[in-house]
Formats: sequence, structure tokens, C-alpha cells
Amino acid sequence: MLSNRSIPDVTIIPELHYADLGAAVEWLCDVLGFRERLRIAGHRVQLTFGDGAIVAVQGDGDAAGADHRLMVRVEDVDEHFARVRDAGGSVVRAPETYPFGERQYAVVDPGGHAWVFTQSVADVDPAEWGGELVGE
Repeated sequence: MLSNRSIPDVTIIPELHYADLGAAVEWLCDVLGFRERLRIAGHRVQLTFGDGAIVAVQGDGDAAGADHRLMVRVEDVDEHFARVRDAGGSVVRAPETYPFGERQYAVVDPGGHAWVFTQSVADVDPAEWGGELVGE
């Protein structure tokens, strides 16, 4: 799998929504022991814990009403998308390539859980798209 400085080097990344992102990040770090990795435009913060990672997101939920999502890194997002689409999956967003070096699509599973599948397509310095690398 291609490495990309704009995303943690893990396979599964939970995205959790918080009404007060700053307070949540402070608590997650001070109390639970997470470490800030990357700040994204005041609305997202990547946090690491050992060899795992989460993304804390500002807000009570996304457009689908979810207060969490799971992001999964895959080798070939288009192939994965085709399999899900062909099986009748509930696609929220078709594959799209973003300036931060990831190609992603979104789907909702039969239980109503939101998933984002992502493929690193370039190694992009977070500073190029407005991210602030805090530490590794």
C-alpha cells in the first residue's frame, strides 16, 4: 500500500464526531493517552495511539446523520467500489480523488453504519492542502 503523509499508516480509522472538538481532543490526549498527529482546518484532528489511529471530527454528525464512520484503507478503491456497487450496496458517494492524496468512496451498510474506503494515490505533504502536521 502506498504511504501518504496526509493519512495515518493504519488500515482502519474510526471517525468520531464531537460537538466541541477542542475539548474532546484535549480529553482524548490528556485522559486516554492519544497523541495529536495532524490538524485539518479546525474541523478534524488525526490522533494516534500506539499503532492505531482515529479522526476526531467537529460536529454532531454527517449528512447521513451518523455520529461516527469507519475509514478503511484498501489497495484498489475502484475495484472495491465496483464489488460493493454490483452487490447492491447503498453507495453514498462514488470514488473521488482528493488533493490530500486519497481516492475515496462512501457506503452505508445494512445496519446503517457509514463506511469510507480510501486508497492512497500520492504521498502529499499536509501543508500543501492546509493540514498542520503536529507530530508522529
